[in-house]
Amino acid sequence: MNEKLTILQAFKAMEKFLEGYYQRTNSDDVGSLLGDMLPSYTKTITMDPAAWQDWLHAINEVLKQNNDVKL
Repeated sequence: MNEKLTILQAFKAMEKFLEGYYQRTNSDDVGSLLGDMLPSYTKTITMDPAAWQDWLHAINEVLKQNNDVKL
């Protein structure tokens, strides 16, 4: 696998991962997080604008580490 994801595609991949985890565990915490991550149809990308900002912060932290992880 040598494909690269956009930031939005990576976000959606993380969301799918968390949805699977939620389906297996019914964790209220994960359910709440998924609710915050739902797409918004206003000017923000997610229902909770802070969720998107947290995601961008996480992306920047990973990029700072400059890890070349081969999958």
